[in-house]
Amino acid sequence: MIDNNTLDDMVKRITEMMPESVQHLHADIEKNLKAGLSGTFQRMDLVTREEFEVQTALLERTRERLTAMESRVQALEKRFLEPQAGHTDHPAPQEGGPA
Repeated sequence: MIDNNTLDDMVKRITEMMPESVQHLHADIEKNLKAGLSGTFQRMDLVTREEFEVQTALLERTRERLTAMESRVQALEKRFLEPQAGHTDHPAPQEGGPA
């Protein structure tokens, strides 16, 4: 969400660009403009640059951890599946049976 300082700055810039003929309505226009912009930005579900940077860093760390886990899983699969590949399905001879 956009912070109040940024919103106030935007409203101030817009109202300063208005013609002198409506300057006597400055306070009302500023109040209504701020409410309208605030509502619009809320519906747009915007985030600040700082929030975006935090989420980007979190995503990068998550990707790194996922890559490391995938490597570990591949190593474990290789370790446990390779010995089974050389294993035959012939039954082992039973002890104590007829000779």
